[in-house]
Amino acid sequence: MKTIFLTFLSLIYMSISFAQEVPNSYSLEEAITFALENNYSAINAERDIKDAQKQKWETIAAGLPQVNGSVSYQNQLKQPITLLPAELIPGGEAGTFVPVVFSEPQSMTATATLTQKIFDGSYIVGVQAAKTFINYSANNQEKTALEVKKATVEAYGNVLLAKESVEILRKNIATLDKNLFETRKIFENGLGDEESVEQLQITLSSVENQLKNAIRLQGITLQMLNLTMGLPFDSPTTLSENLDALAQKQTDLSIVGYEFDLNNNVDYKMALNLNEQRSLELKLQKSMALPTLNAFINYGSSAYNSRFNFFSSDSQWFDSSILGVELNIPIFSSLKRSASTQRARIALDKAKTQLTEAEQQIRLQLQKAKSDYILAIEEYDTNKENLGLAERIEKKNQIKYKEGIASSFELRQAQMQLYDAQNTYLQSMVNVINSKTELETVLNN
Repeated sequence: MKTIFLTFLSLIYMSISFAQEVPNSYSLEEAITFALENNYSAINAERDIKDAQKQKWETIAAGLPQVNGSVSYQNQLKQPITLLPAELIPGGEAGTFVPVVFSEPQSMTATATLTQKIFDGSYIVGVQAAKTFINYSANNQEKTALEVKKATVEAYGNVLLAKESVEILRKNIATLDKNLFETRKIFENGLGDEESVEQLQITLSSVENQLKNAIRLQGITLQMLNLTMGLPFDSPTTLSENLDALAQKQTDLSIVGYEFDLNNNVDYKMALNLNEQRSLELKLQKSMALPTLNAFINYGSSAYNSRFNFFSSDSQWFDSSILGVELNIPIFSSLKRSASTQRARIALDKAKTQLTEAEQQIRLQLQKAKSDYILAIEEYDTNKENLGLAERIEKKNQIKYKEGIASSFELRQAQMQLYDAQNTYLQSMVNVINSKTELETVLNN
């Protein structure tokens, strides 16, 4: 019992140690790496690749030799009767018929058949289409990875934004509490007016509500990040990055001059896949007018008896075998094949137009992404300066208010201006991070 108890304690200790070693703190790059492996969409995109590979072999195998076997058993409960002319039998009367049963009531047949395609235009197109589908699945997996990365960056930034918002709001509330306490004491001593107390009380109540909402958002954004990364939504995930430091790290204008290769853009590659697919569909419709040639050979054996004893040693089996070639030649379809071919050609022309449109849209998207990234950096720098100005203005009004030079209304205006500058600055950092990710997505960098 003592040995069992010690073993049980050791297992508990090992489980606790293992649980403690599971990482739950992530930098942005670590979060992206984890999401690319564990995000639900990324996992299914990987399965789509495997499915496409199996589908390719499924298509190829259809043109390879096929062997099928069959076994049938029949028991004629009421045997069919055939009437034969009576004169065929010695002594039979002419003009009359004799009922005859030609076979045993029970029979069993076993047959194996080998078939082989010799020529089928649709099969050749099908193999080509299977290869194209693999390329499409690979491009779709790449697009999914880019989308997962983008979603992870946005979710990560939102968590940091909520966290910074909570910290700033708490500092603002601490300052407001102090101001309200001092103003209330001044009013109680008859040296101030009640309006000043009420103005501060209104501001404090508003900021407290914002703090409650920010705390709720902090939990929700963390759950969204967990879901994006492929973790249980209530995992105790922590982030090792700082919003300001991350924004500065993502500030790199050299990426704007990155050489753009349209062929690397995943949306363009998928548009090319669509063109290949439509081209193959046209070839498939054309192949429908070609003849198909198949060959087959089978071997079988049959046995007949009045009772079920086909597996006994004295049961007699009769062998048979057939070798055949089948040629099917399409002759006339009332212009159905012609209409199908024309529709496929129209679909190909539409795909070519969509490819041209996609190219123009991607180039426009690139220019917009560059412009948005530059603007985000410029606004980040401007909002950082504006925040410093708002802080200094608020401090000056604090001093003026304590000295009786500024009114409570003027102090509240300065405070609201500061709070707005804080929110704008935080959002500008997130915009820098997200806009760079958007640009990297277009560049596929």
